[in-house]
Amino acid sequence: MSVSTRPQNERWIVGRMAVGTVRTRLICVPQSGAGAGAFAGWRKHIPQGYELAPVELPGRGTREAEPMPADFGTLADRLLTGLTPEFGMPYVLFGHSFGGALVYELSRRIEDRGLPAPVATVVSGFRAPHTPPTTAMYEASDEELLDWLIRNGGMPEELLAYKAFVRQIMGYIRTDLRIAESYSLDEPAPLPGPLHVFGGTDDQVTPPGRLPEWRACAGSDFSLTLLPGGHNYPHADPATMVAALMNVLASTPSHTG
Repeated sequence: MSVSTRPQNERWIVGRMAVGTVRTRLICVPQSGAGAGAFAGWRKHIPQGYELAPVELPGRGTREAEPMPADFGTLADRLLTGLTPEFGMPYVLFGHSFGGALVYELSRRIEDRGLPAPVATVVSGFRAPHTPPTTAMYEASDEELLDWLIRNGGMPEELLAYKAFVRQIMGYIRTDLRIAESYSLDEPAPLPGPLHVFGGTDDQVTPPGRLPEWRACAGSDFSLTLLPGGHNYPHADPATMVAALMNVLASTPSHTG
């Protein structure tokens, strides 16, 4: 398959990287408070035939000056509009934590609007949408929230020396947590395509016992993979994460990577 023309979409995709002749685009949405740079550690592990396309959400990184939408639905709608140019070749949606909820909702909207469907939707470290939140942290004090972030790999301790920067990041995280923790569906809404779910064996934010609930959101193929580590496992060991992801995708029907 020939490589499609690269979308002119650098506002939403930052740090795009292709390896060889691209057959599959890997669109990655980061966790609360993070930007496209969260996937920098994946770059040297992406195999031939893939393009890594990390998403930069509003209010962080290169889009720091842009306000984050006030609610989950508006953010998902804007994300769909921004990423639609990326759907011109086979693609996979991957999202970790808050990003996992976003790619699930993105897949629902793609189906509703008749857009080219993803090869697979991959959710990492987030509860099924028809189950109650696993945390209620967005209203916590700064001290409680910071301690929770450090314990769960969401804030490297060495950053604590940069107080102004930490305050800025905490603002992003608190906004994202408010949106993520308010997200819910009355009942599961199955996706038409493959749904693959990942989690960390020691994740205290989204315990692995909560992840099987995602099966009700799968209208076709479903898999659940647990990897060593806590909530930050995809970035703590990117080699293992990317290898496991590629293994799951290799068994996905119609996959062309």
